[in-house]
Amino acid sequence: MKISIGGYSFQNTFVQGKMDVFGYLETVKYRYGLNTVDLYNGFFVDKSKPVWELADDDYLHKIREALDEKEMTVVNFAIDTASLWDLDKEQRELQYHNALKHLRAADILGAKTVRIDTGGSYSNDPKGDFFEMSQEQFEHIVQRYQEYCRIAADFGSKVGPENHMGPSLNPHFLKQIAEAVNHPNFGILLHVDRWKVDPEHGDSIIAPWACHVHFGGKTLAAEDRAIRIAQTLHDRGFKDYWAIEDNAPGNQYVQVEWAVAAMKKVLLHVKE
Repeated sequence: MKISIGGYSFQNTFVQGKMDVFGYLETVKYRYGLNTVDLYNGFFVDKSKPVWELADDDYLHKIREALDEKEMTVVNFAIDTASLWDLDKEQRELQYHNALKHLRAADILGAKTVRIDTGGSYSNDPKGDFFEMSQEQFEHIVQRYQEYCRIAADFGSKVGPENHMGPSLNPHFLKQIAEAVNHPNFGILLHVDRWKVDPEHGDSIIAPWACHVHFGGKTLAAEDRAIRIAQTLHDRGFKDYWAIEDNAPGNQYVQVEWAVAAMKKVLLHVKE
């Protein structure tokens, strides 16, 4: 089974000072027996800056060495504070340059897919912009993804958003973006059960562009629903990695162990 564990699943453990990126690699490899990881840039950035400042090349190469020593593959690299859209043009420019630095890091790390968000309001913002998208915003997002896809193509990766914030929480907007980008190296990190618009059909609408999938604990706990979602994605042609992303409040090692087992059980029910 193609299963991975999102680094953010250990975010609380990281914040408590009990894990770093190397501990994450050790945990995934030797505790859960997996050879794939979803790296999260929050584990190796300086968060005191307006946009998170990436670790230097020496540190990135140490991460790559640790990956190679364990024969592990980065199936997704999730990047925060590099989103495409911000109403503040200065902030937008800072995020653009941060995205370029992180794409270079993705090359060093050998990432197969890269998540850079569209930007816009977060899902917990009651005034979120997932119900509307200006033409300026749409054109900017499309042009940037086209640029990033060309860069990703040089090192054999795919790049695109997660249905995480702003217009990406509306599957119809995200479909418009994907169709307009129209690049073979564009791919979407589909976080199932996350839509703010048309939630029952969002996963199916976006499935053709999905290059990586996240399942959260709440979805996995509703086993029948999780199976239906996985079957839909399989039937729509998804053949890549199914990852767990579930930042539990505590007991994260045990919670992830449960989530991996639950994901395996769901996939056992998916019919060819």
